[in-house]
Amino acid sequence: MNGYSPCFLIPCYNHGPSLESIIKTLTFFSLPLIIVDDGSEEETRNDIAHIALKYGVFVLTLKENQGKGGALIAGIEKALSLGFTHAFQIDADGQHDLQCVQSFLKAAEEHPNALISGCPIYDDSIPKSRLYGRYITHFWVAIETLSLSLKDSMCGFRMYPLAQTWKVMQENHIGKRMDFDTEIMVRLYWDECDIEFIDVKVIYPENGISHFNAVKDNIKISKMHSRLFFGMLLQIPHLLSIKAKRKKKERIKQTRGNPTLHEPYAPEPRPNLVKDALHRAAAPPKHWSSQKEQGSKLGIDILLLAYKHLGKQAFSLILKPVIFYYCLRANAPKKASEDFLEKYRAYAALNAFPLPEKLSTYQHFLSFGETLLDKLAAWQGDIDDDKLTLQGSEYFHDTVKKKKGGVIIGSHLGNIELCRALGRKHTQVKINALVFTEHAKRFQRTMEKINPQACVNLISVSHLGVETGILLQEKIDQGEWIVIVGDRTSVTQESRVIMADFLGQPAPFPQGPFILAALLKAPVFLLFGLREKKGKHAHFNVYFEPFDDPIILPRHARQNALENTVARYAARLEHYVQKDPLQWYNFFHFWTLSSKDNDRN
Repeated sequence: MNGYSPCFLIPCYNHGPSLESIIKTLTFFSLPLIIVDDGSEEETRNDIAHIALKYGVFVLTLKENQGKGGALIAGIEKALSLGFTHAFQIDADGQHDLQCVQSFLKAAEEHPNALISGCPIYDDSIPKSRLYGRYITHFWVAIETLSLSLKDSMCGFRMYPLAQTWKVMQENHIGKRMDFDTEIMVRLYWDECDIEFIDVKVIYPENGISHFNAVKDNIKISKMHSRLFFGMLLQIPHLLSIKAKRKKKERIKQTRGNPTLHEPYAPEPRPNLVKDALHRAAAPPKHWSSQKEQGSKLGIDILLLAYKHLGKQAFSLILKPVIFYYCLRANAPKKASEDFLEKYRAYAALNAFPLPEKLSTYQHFLSFGETLLDKLAAWQGDIDDDKLTLQGSEYFHDTVKKKKGGVIIGSHLGNIELCRALGRKHTQVKINALVFTEHAKRFQRTMEKINPQACVNLISVSHLGVETGILLQEKIDQGEWIVIVGDRTSVTQESRVIMADFLGQPAPFPQGPFILAALLKAPVFLLFGLREKKGKHAHFNVYFEPFDDPIILPRHARQNALENTVARYAARLEHYVQKDPLQWYNFFHFWTLSSKDNDRN
């Protein structure tokens, strides 16, 4: 047979009761059908024999049970030997909506070199344990491919291009049980096979038969992910190349799909690398708020599930290669890190301060990754009291006893999420964190998902206007606390800064947080949360110290008072940066304003 020649391929192991209804539906498509009897019991063998006679299907019988993967490998080999170009895998348990079959056949004909896979849409029948298990697998697959493009790797409803699939199976030892679906997809991705997804409804029948063994299959799946993970480490350059090629294909597809009238399509010009580099060097640095957020809602959900179900130690194992990949790709943060570390080395040399043993951009990013894990632990309440030293808590407790609210000015040094440690003995106290980003609501939902009792509320604001001031004043009057960072310039009024000495050079600090604190007429405190390694374990030091009660900015000397206030804050920030410079996470050009033309009212 030549060209596009598909067949249906159904692995079956004791699924006699649900099999005939599936076969009956598939006969409407008038395609050859192969059933792989994977060593079924006599009752199912009789059902398969009856179906074969009634519907004229081909049966491949395996004497001993090989597992789902083993049955599919045998079936794919048989389909290829019979001259078929594509095999449409459909599980025999009746979970998948067969109304989608035509869409898959059409997609395979339009994309003959692609794997067409189902992307499951579940109803309430799916067991929660299976759903969470799939999320964990999605997380690992994202690591193993360095990509979020594989929407689902476990669906048993997919159309295989047989030639490339057989080639990949011959070159690799593919798992023969429940690990097959995921491993073959990842390895096809590595082999640069295009992968397309089509939504398919999936149900879990009330009396459905499942051959998933929670112990044995999970062990095999864990071993598979270990193989793929270490295989990924050897293929990082190749995977980055695949990602770049896929992006280029997508751009070309979009260009051809939306051509400009009267303009012939032309290939992209070859880049002038020297010219582009000079252009980037001459361009002013971007404001921190304009940098795209690294990650997505899916990424955060996967991170959460991985932490909850795999634990912190397992997550830590994958952190280094992930950070290595990030270090290769994140050019702007990497440049900012190099700039900061260079300034810190000069400052330390001038003041005869000892430098940490490993002071590199990679270690800087790795420290940031460890802090992300700490944030998850803090949100979930997994940081025990014996792992945390809270210095200055008496100032917080004294203010709470007076039924007063307060303002906490933090920074991007260390982990500000540790501010929740202040409320452990005062659970009735509400702490509000001011966030100048559109992503605050998503983070709030994530925190509530981890710990509904979380005592930190996120307030998203675009600028510090009158309305914001009134809202915050009400919260202070109710005895609540406000947390704001003092080391990032304004999103909308970047030029409104105070220059203060920081690590030996003048740096721009925002006026807004300090003016706001003065207007609220509340006691002001500083907070810094730093991680400290003690052997294999982390210990957290939270420094809480009084700053002003309140900040006073008299009209006749307002500017001088504001400059003195900001200078004192910069000095304290500098003091704590010296404790561990690798925990400074302001990954933008801190000492340089991007442009004074971007201010907006």
